[in-house]
Amino acid sequence: MTDLADLTTAVTYGSPRLRELIDHIAAGAVERDERDEPPFAAIDAVRRARLGAIRLPVAQGGGGASLVELFELFIELGAADSNVAHILRSHFGVVENLLRGTGPVNARWRERVARGELIGAASTELGAKAGATDAPYQTSITRTPHGPRLNGTKHYTTGSLYMDWLVIGATDLDGEKAQLIIPGDRPGVHRPGDWDGFGQRFTGSGTVTFDDVAVGPDDYFGTGASAGDGLPYPATFFHIQLNAMIAGILRRVASDAVEQVHSRSRAFYHATADVPAEDPIVQYSVGLLHSQAFAAEALVLTAAAALRDAYAAHGAAEEPELSLRASLLNAKAKVVIDELANRAASELFDIGGGSLVRRGAHLDRHWRNIRAIAAHNPKTLKAVAVGRYALLGTPLPNQGFF
Repeated sequence: MTDLADLTTAVTYGSPRLRELIDHIAAGAVERDERDEPPFAAIDAVRRARLGAIRLPVAQGGGGASLVELFELFIELGAADSNVAHILRSHFGVVENLLRGTGPVNARWRERVARGELIGAASTELGAKAGATDAPYQTSITRTPHGPRLNGTKHYTTGSLYMDWLVIGATDLDGEKAQLIIPGDRPGVHRPGDWDGFGQRFTGSGTVTFDDVAVGPDDYFGTGASAGDGLPYPATFFHIQLNAMIAGILRRVASDAVEQVHSRSRAFYHATADVPAEDPIVQYSVGLLHSQAFAAEALVLTAAAALRDAYAAHGAAEEPELSLRASLLNAKAKVVIDELANRAASELFDIGGGSLVRRGAHLDRHWRNIRAIAAHNPKTLKAVAVGRYALLGTPLPNQGFF
Protein backbone atom coordinates (compact mmCIF):
# COMPACT_ATOMS: atom_id res chain seq x y z
CA MET A 1 0.00 0.00 0.00
CA THR A 2 1.20 3.50 -0.84
CA ASP A 3 2.33 5.53 2.18
CA LEU A 4 -0.52 7.93 2.89
CA ALA A 5 1.25 9.80 5.69
CA ASP A 6 2.14 12.73 3.46
CA LEU A 7 -1.48 13.66 2.75
CA THR A 8 -2.37 17.17 3.86
CA THR A 9 -6.09 16.62 3.35
CA ALA A 10 -8.41 13.70 3.75
CA VAL A 11 -8.95 11.18 0.99
CA THR A 12 -11.95 12.04 -1.15
CA TYR A 13 -14.84 9.78 -2.01
CA GLY A 14 -14.30 7.90 -5.26
CA SER A 15 -10.58 8.71 -5.41
CA PRO A 16 -7.87 6.15 -6.28
CA ARG A 17 -6.32 6.65 -2.83
CA LEU A 18 -9.58 5.76 -1.13
CA ARG A 19 -9.92 2.71 -3.35
CA GLU A 20 -6.39 1.70 -2.40
CA LEU A 21 -7.17 2.09 1.29
CA ILE A 22 -10.34 0.00 1.08
CA ASP A 23 -8.54 -2.70 -0.90
CA HIS A 24 -5.77 -2.71 1.72
CA ILE A 25 -8.33 -3.21 4.49
CA ALA A 26 -10.06 -5.98 2.55
CA ALA A 27 -6.82 -7.81 1.73
CA GLY A 28 -6.12 -8.57 5.39
CA ALA A 29 -9.64 -9.32 6.61
CA VAL A 30 -9.61 -13.12 6.30
CA GLU A 31 -6.11 -13.41 7.76
CA ARG A 32 -7.11 -11.28 10.75
CA ASP A 33 -10.10 -13.53 11.32
CA GLU A 34 -7.85 -16.60 11.09
CA ARG A 35 -5.31 -15.24 13.56
CA ASP A 36 -7.81 -13.59 15.94
CA GLU A 37 -5.98 -10.35 15.23
CA PRO A 38 -7.56 -6.98 16.02
CA PRO A 39 -7.25 -4.57 13.06
CA PHE A 40 -4.94 -2.04 14.71
CA ALA A 41 -2.84 -1.76 11.54
CA ALA A 42 -5.94 -1.18 9.41
CA ILE A 43 -7.10 1.61 11.73
CA ASP A 44 -3.63 3.16 11.60
CA ALA A 45 -3.99 3.19 7.81
CA VAL A 46 -7.34 4.93 8.25
CA ARG A 47 -5.62 7.59 10.37
CA ARG A 48 -2.84 8.14 7.83
CA ALA A 49 -5.39 8.52 5.06
CA ARG A 50 -7.44 10.89 7.26
CA LEU A 51 -10.50 8.90 6.35
CA GLY A 52 -12.22 10.14 9.50
CA ALA A 53 -12.28 13.63 7.97
CA ILE A 54 -13.95 12.62 4.73
CA ARG A 55 -17.14 14.51 5.69
CA LEU A 56 -15.41 17.77 6.63
CA PRO A 57 -15.37 20.51 3.97
CA VAL A 58 -12.29 20.48 1.73
CA ALA A 59 -11.45 24.01 2.92
CA GLN A 60 -11.09 22.59 6.44
CA GLY A 61 -8.80 19.76 5.39
CA GLY A 62 -11.60 17.26 4.84
CA GLY A 63 -12.75 15.18 1.92
CA GLY A 64 -16.00 17.06 1.26
CA ALA A 65 -18.11 13.89 0.99
CA SER A 66 -21.89 14.14 1.02
CA LEU A 67 -24.01 12.33 3.59
CA VAL A 68 -25.13 9.76 1.02
CA GLU A 69 -21.51 9.19 -0.02
CA LEU A 70 -20.64 8.52 3.62
CA PHE A 71 -23.21 5.72 3.75
CA GLU A 72 -21.89 4.39 0.44
CA LEU A 73 -18.48 4.35 2.12
CA PHE A 74 -19.92 2.31 4.98
CA ILE A 75 -21.21 -0.22 2.45
CA GLU A 76 -17.75 -0.44 0.90
CA LEU A 77 -16.05 -0.77 4.28
CA GLY A 78 -18.60 -3.40 5.29
CA ALA A 79 -17.65 -5.41 2.23
CA ALA A 80 -13.95 -4.98 2.96
CA ASP A 81 -14.06 -5.72 6.70
CA SER A 82 -17.23 -5.07 8.64
CA ASN A 83 -15.21 -4.84 11.86
CA VAL A 84 -13.40 -1.76 10.56
CA ALA A 85 -16.65 -0.13 9.47
CA HIS A 86 -18.14 -0.77 12.89
CA ILE A 87 -15.08 0.58 14.73
CA LEU A 88 -15.53 3.93 12.95
CA ARG A 89 -19.25 4.18 13.64
CA SER A 90 -19.15 6.51 16.66
CA HIS A 91 -16.41 8.67 15.16
CA PHE A 92 -18.53 9.60 12.18
CA GLY A 93 -21.47 10.28 14.48
CA VAL A 94 -19.36 12.79 16.40
CA VAL A 95 -18.24 14.38 13.14
CA GLU A 96 -21.87 14.85 12.05
CA ASN A 97 -22.45 16.71 15.28
CA LEU A 98 -19.37 18.88 14.68
CA LEU A 99 -20.64 19.77 11.21
CA ARG A 100 -23.69 21.39 12.81
CA GLY A 101 -21.83 23.15 15.59
CA THR A 102 -20.13 26.52 15.83
CA GLY A 103 -17.67 28.22 18.16
CA PRO A 104 -14.02 27.78 19.13
CA VAL A 105 -14.45 24.37 20.83
CA ASN A 106 -16.14 23.00 17.74
CA ALA A 107 -13.43 24.46 15.49
CA ARG A 108 -10.69 22.91 17.62
CA TRP A 109 -12.15 19.44 17.29
CA ARG A 110 -12.69 19.82 13.57
CA GLU A 111 -8.98 20.57 13.31
CA ARG A 112 -8.15 17.39 15.22
CA VAL A 113 -10.42 15.34 12.96
CA ALA A 114 -8.79 16.92 9.89
CA ARG A 115 -5.40 15.72 11.19
CA GLY A 116 -6.68 12.15 11.19
CA GLU A 117 -7.48 11.76 14.88
CA LEU A 118 -10.34 9.42 15.73
CA ILE A 119 -13.05 9.93 18.34
CA GLY A 120 -15.06 7.16 19.97
CA ALA A 121 -17.93 7.15 22.44
CA ALA A 122 -18.51 5.58 25.84
CA SER A 123 -22.06 6.24 26.98
CA THR A 124 -24.02 2.99 27.44
CA GLU A 125 -24.55 1.67 30.95
CA LEU A 126 -26.28 -1.53 32.01
CA GLY A 127 -28.42 0.20 34.61
CA ALA A 128 -30.71 1.71 31.97
CA LYS A 129 -33.12 0.04 29.56
CA ALA A 130 -31.60 -0.79 26.16
CA GLY A 131 -31.80 2.24 23.90
CA ALA A 132 -32.83 4.67 26.64
CA THR A 133 -31.38 8.15 26.38
CA ASP A 134 -33.03 9.79 29.40
CA ALA A 135 -31.61 7.66 32.24
CA PRO A 136 -29.12 9.23 34.66
CA TYR A 137 -25.48 8.23 34.31
CA GLN A 138 -23.95 6.08 37.02
CA THR A 139 -20.52 7.10 35.77
CA SER A 140 -19.84 10.30 37.68
CA ILE A 141 -17.42 13.10 38.42
CA THR A 142 -16.66 13.70 42.07
CA ARG A 143 -14.56 16.19 44.03
CA THR A 144 -11.37 14.87 45.58
CA PRO A 145 -8.39 16.51 47.30
CA HIS A 146 -6.58 16.15 43.98
CA GLY A 147 -9.30 17.74 41.90
CA PRO A 148 -12.32 16.35 40.04
CA ARG A 149 -12.13 12.65 39.21
CA LEU A 150 -14.18 10.43 36.91
CA ASN A 151 -15.25 6.92 37.98
CA GLY A 152 -17.52 4.34 36.39
CA THR A 153 -17.88 1.65 33.75
CA LYS A 154 -19.33 1.85 30.26
CA HIS A 155 -20.49 -1.11 28.17
CA TYR A 156 -20.82 -1.72 24.42
CA THR A 157 -18.22 0.95 23.74
CA THR A 158 -17.81 0.09 20.08
CA GLY A 159 -14.48 1.17 18.62
CA SER A 160 -13.15 2.56 21.89
CA LEU A 161 -10.17 0.20 21.89
CA TYR A 162 -8.76 1.95 18.80
CA MET A 163 -9.71 5.58 19.39
CA ASP A 164 -7.50 8.57 20.17
CA TRP A 165 -10.29 10.28 22.11
CA LEU A 166 -13.38 9.13 23.99
CA VAL A 167 -16.61 11.06 24.43
CA ILE A 168 -18.13 10.07 27.77
CA GLY A 169 -21.54 10.69 29.23
CA ALA A 170 -21.32 11.31 32.98
CA THR A 171 -23.07 12.87 35.95
CA ASP A 172 -21.27 16.11 36.75
CA LEU A 173 -20.39 17.66 40.11
CA ASP A 174 -23.75 19.43 40.20
CA GLY A 175 -25.70 16.23 39.53
CA GLU A 176 -26.51 17.19 35.94
CA LYS A 177 -25.52 15.30 32.80
CA ALA A 178 -22.28 16.28 31.11
CA GLN A 179 -20.25 15.19 28.13
CA LEU A 180 -16.50 14.84 28.44
CA ILE A 181 -13.89 14.15 25.81
CA ILE A 182 -10.59 12.77 27.06
CA PRO A 183 -7.61 10.92 25.56
CA GLY A 184 -8.11 7.18 25.41
CA ASP A 185 -4.74 6.61 27.03
CA ARG A 186 -5.17 8.99 29.98
CA PRO A 187 -4.11 7.35 33.29
CA GLY A 188 -7.04 5.53 34.87
CA VAL A 189 -8.76 4.73 31.55
CA HIS A 190 -8.86 0.95 31.12
CA ARG A 191 -9.79 -0.59 27.79
CA PRO A 192 -9.39 -4.36 28.28
CA GLY A 193 -10.66 -5.45 24.86
CA ASP A 194 -13.12 -7.84 26.50
CA TRP A 195 -15.81 -8.02 23.80
CA ASP A 196 -16.59 -11.75 23.38
CA GLY A 197 -19.31 -11.78 20.73
CA PHE A 198 -19.20 -14.55 18.13
CA GLY A 199 -19.57 -11.90 15.41
CA GLN A 200 -17.94 -8.51 14.86
CA ARG A 201 -15.26 -9.94 17.11
CA PHE A 202 -12.69 -7.18 16.68
CA THR A 203 -14.83 -4.07 17.11
CA GLY A 204 -13.68 -3.28 20.66
CA SER A 205 -17.31 -3.30 21.79
CA GLY A 206 -16.64 -4.35 25.38
CA THR A 207 -16.16 -2.27 28.49
CA VAL A 208 -14.25 0.88 29.34
CA THR A 209 -13.59 1.55 33.01
CA PHE A 210 -12.66 4.93 34.49
CA ASP A 211 -10.68 4.71 37.72
CA ASP A 212 -10.06 8.11 39.33
CA VAL A 213 -9.45 9.72 35.93
CA ALA A 214 -8.44 13.36 36.22
CA VAL A 215 -10.94 15.83 34.76
CA GLY A 216 -10.10 19.42 33.85
CA PRO A 217 -12.14 22.33 32.46
CA ASP A 218 -10.89 21.69 28.92
CA ASP A 219 -12.26 18.14 28.99
CA TYR A 220 -15.89 19.20 28.63
CA PHE A 221 -17.40 18.63 25.23
CA GLY A 222 -20.50 20.76 25.27
CA THR A 223 -23.98 19.34 25.56
CA GLY A 224 -23.71 16.14 23.55
CA ALA A 225 -21.70 13.70 21.52
CA SER A 226 -24.17 11.99 19.27
CA ALA A 227 -24.81 12.78 15.63
CA GLY A 228 -28.27 13.99 16.47
CA ASP A 229 -28.13 16.74 19.07
CA GLY A 230 -31.22 18.86 18.54
CA LEU A 231 -32.64 16.56 15.88
CA PRO A 232 -36.20 15.14 16.01
CA TYR A 233 -34.92 11.57 15.50
CA PRO A 234 -31.29 11.65 16.67
CA ALA A 235 -30.42 7.95 16.22
CA THR A 236 -31.44 7.43 12.58
CA PHE A 237 -27.90 8.19 11.41
CA PHE A 238 -26.43 5.36 13.48
CA HIS A 239 -29.01 2.83 12.37
CA ILE A 240 -28.57 3.56 8.69
CA GLN A 241 -24.91 2.82 9.40
CA LEU A 242 -25.86 -0.64 10.69
CA ASN A 243 -27.96 -1.38 7.62
CA ALA A 244 -25.12 -0.15 5.41
CA MET A 245 -22.63 -2.49 7.07
CA ILE A 246 -24.93 -5.47 6.52
CA ALA A 247 -25.43 -4.42 2.90
CA GLY A 248 -21.65 -4.34 2.56
CA ILE A 249 -21.33 -7.86 3.96
CA LEU A 250 -23.94 -8.98 1.43
CA ARG A 251 -21.82 -7.46 -1.33
CA ARG A 252 -18.88 -9.53 -0.05
CA VAL A 253 -21.06 -12.65 0.14
CA ALA A 254 -21.96 -12.19 -3.53
CA SER A 255 -18.34 -11.68 -4.61
CA ASP A 256 -17.16 -14.60 -2.48
CA ALA A 257 -19.74 -16.79 -4.21
CA VAL A 258 -18.22 -15.97 -7.60
CA GLU A 259 -14.71 -16.60 -6.31
CA GLN A 260 -15.66 -19.93 -4.78
CA VAL A 261 -17.39 -21.15 -7.95
CA HIS A 262 -14.41 -20.24 -10.14
CA SER A 263 -12.06 -22.01 -7.73
CA ARG A 264 -13.95 -25.31 -8.01
CA SER A 265 -12.73 -27.90 -10.49
CA ARG A 266 -15.44 -30.52 -10.12
CA ALA A 267 -19.21 -30.52 -10.24
CA PHE A 268 -21.76 -32.77 -8.57
CA TYR A 269 -22.18 -36.08 -10.43
CA HIS A 270 -25.82 -35.24 -11.20
CA ALA A 271 -25.13 -31.63 -12.29
CA THR A 272 -26.26 -30.55 -15.75
CA ALA A 273 -22.78 -29.20 -16.59
CA ASP A 274 -19.25 -30.42 -16.01
CA VAL A 275 -18.00 -26.93 -15.15
CA PRO A 276 -19.59 -25.49 -11.97
CA ALA A 277 -19.86 -21.98 -13.44
CA GLU A 278 -21.96 -23.39 -16.29
CA ASP A 279 -24.40 -25.24 -14.01
CA PRO A 280 -27.81 -23.45 -14.09
CA ILE A 281 -28.41 -24.31 -10.43
CA VAL A 282 -25.15 -22.65 -9.42
CA GLN A 283 -25.91 -19.72 -11.71
CA TYR A 284 -29.27 -19.31 -10.01
CA SER A 285 -27.70 -19.33 -6.55
CA VAL A 286 -25.09 -16.74 -7.52
CA GLY A 287 -27.66 -14.59 -9.29
CA LEU A 288 -29.91 -14.68 -6.24
CA LEU A 289 -27.09 -13.55 -3.96
CA HIS A 290 -26.15 -10.65 -6.24
CA SER A 291 -29.79 -9.60 -6.45
CA GLN A 292 -30.16 -9.67 -2.68
CA ALA A 293 -27.04 -7.56 -2.28
CA PHE A 294 -28.35 -5.02 -4.80
CA ALA A 295 -31.71 -4.79 -3.02
CA ALA A 296 -30.05 -4.19 0.35
CA GLU A 297 -27.83 -1.42 -1.02
CA ALA A 298 -30.78 0.28 -2.74
CA LEU A 299 -32.75 0.29 0.50
CA VAL A 300 -29.85 1.76 2.45
CA LEU A 301 -29.26 4.55 -0.03
CA THR A 302 -32.97 5.39 -0.16
CA ALA A 303 -32.99 5.86 3.61
CA ALA A 304 -29.72 7.80 3.38
CA ALA A 305 -31.23 10.22 0.84
CA ALA A 306 -34.22 10.74 3.14
CA LEU A 307 -31.91 11.57 6.05
CA ARG A 308 -29.99 13.98 3.80
CA ASP A 309 -33.26 15.80 3.13
CA ALA A 310 -34.07 15.92 6.83
CA TYR A 311 -30.65 17.32 7.69
CA ALA A 312 -31.01 19.94 4.98
CA ALA A 313 -34.23 21.10 6.66
CA HIS A 314 -32.66 21.44 10.11
CA GLY A 315 -34.44 24.23 11.97
CA ALA A 316 -37.18 24.55 9.35
CA ALA A 317 -40.87 23.77 9.82
CA GLU A 318 -40.68 20.61 7.70
CA GLU A 319 -37.80 19.08 9.66
CA PRO A 320 -39.93 16.90 12.00
CA GLU A 321 -41.89 15.38 9.12
CA LEU A 322 -38.78 14.70 7.05
CA SER A 323 -36.96 13.25 10.05
CA LEU A 324 -39.86 10.90 10.78
CA ARG A 325 -39.84 9.83 7.12
CA ALA A 326 -36.12 9.02 7.25
CA SER A 327 -36.51 7.01 10.45
CA LEU A 328 -39.52 5.19 9.03
CA LEU A 329 -37.78 4.31 5.77
CA ASN A 330 -34.76 3.01 7.64
CA ALA A 331 -36.96 0.91 9.92
CA LYS A 332 -38.63 -0.64 6.87
CA ALA A 333 -35.24 -1.20 5.29
CA LYS A 334 -33.95 -3.02 8.37
CA VAL A 335 -36.90 -5.43 8.44
CA VAL A 336 -36.21 -6.45 4.84
CA ILE A 337 -32.40 -6.31 4.95
CA ASP A 338 -32.20 -8.53 8.03
CA GLU A 339 -34.35 -11.15 6.31
CA LEU A 340 -32.33 -10.98 3.09
CA ALA A 341 -28.96 -10.99 4.79
CA ASN A 342 -29.42 -13.89 7.17
CA ARG A 343 -30.87 -15.99 4.36
CA ALA A 344 -28.15 -15.01 1.89
CA ALA A 345 -25.33 -15.80 4.31
CA SER A 346 -26.76 -19.32 4.53
CA GLU A 347 -27.64 -19.67 0.84
CA LEU A 348 -24.00 -18.91 0.02
CA PHE A 349 -23.26 -22.54 0.86
CA ASP A 350 -25.66 -23.73 -1.84
CA ILE A 351 -23.11 -22.93 -4.52
CA GLY A 352 -20.84 -25.82 -3.56
CA GLY A 353 -20.24 -28.85 -1.43
CA GLY A 354 -18.67 -29.68 1.87
CA SER A 355 -15.47 -27.76 1.14
CA LEU A 356 -17.28 -24.49 1.77
CA VAL A 357 -17.84 -25.30 5.44
CA ARG A 358 -14.14 -25.75 6.14
CA ARG A 359 -12.86 -23.30 8.74
CA GLY A 360 -10.14 -22.19 6.35
CA ALA A 361 -12.76 -20.77 3.97
CA HIS A 362 -14.01 -18.41 6.72
CA LEU A 363 -17.37 -18.10 5.01
CA ASP A 364 -19.16 -18.52 8.32
CA ARG A 365 -17.88 -15.09 9.37
CA HIS A 366 -20.46 -13.45 7.15
CA TRP A 367 -23.41 -14.98 8.99
CA ARG A 368 -21.78 -14.36 12.37
CA ASN A 369 -21.13 -10.71 11.56
CA ILE A 370 -24.59 -10.12 10.08
CA ARG A 371 -26.22 -11.73 13.08
CA ALA A 372 -24.18 -9.62 15.51
CA ILE A 373 -24.99 -6.34 13.73
CA ALA A 374 -28.69 -7.16 13.31
CA ALA A 375 -28.99 -7.99 17.02
CA HIS A 376 -28.35 -4.35 17.94
CA ASN A 377 -32.11 -3.89 17.72
CA PRO A 378 -34.29 -6.82 16.65
CA LYS A 379 -36.23 -6.41 13.43
CA THR A 380 -39.36 -7.48 15.31
CA LEU A 381 -39.31 -4.17 17.19
CA LYS A 382 -38.93 -2.25 13.94
CA ALA A 383 -41.72 -4.20 12.21
CA VAL A 384 -44.14 -3.59 15.10
CA ALA A 385 -43.38 0.14 15.05
CA VAL A 386 -43.87 0.31 11.28
CA GLY A 387 -47.14 -1.61 11.52
CA ARG A 388 -48.41 0.56 14.36
CA TYR A 389 -47.65 3.67 12.33
CA ALA A 390 -49.37 2.28 9.23
CA LEU A 391 -52.49 1.18 11.12
CA LEU A 392 -52.88 3.84 13.78
CA GLY A 393 -50.58 6.69 12.80
CA THR A 394 -48.59 6.20 15.99
CA PRO A 395 -45.23 8.00 15.75
CA LEU A 396 -42.12 5.88 15.95
CA PRO A 397 -40.36 5.61 19.30
CA ASN A 398 -37.84 8.38 19.65
CA GLN A 399 -34.95 7.06 21.65
CA GLY A 400 -31.91 4.98 20.88
CA PHE A 401 -33.15 2.57 18.22
CA PHE A 402 -35.01 4.83 15.74
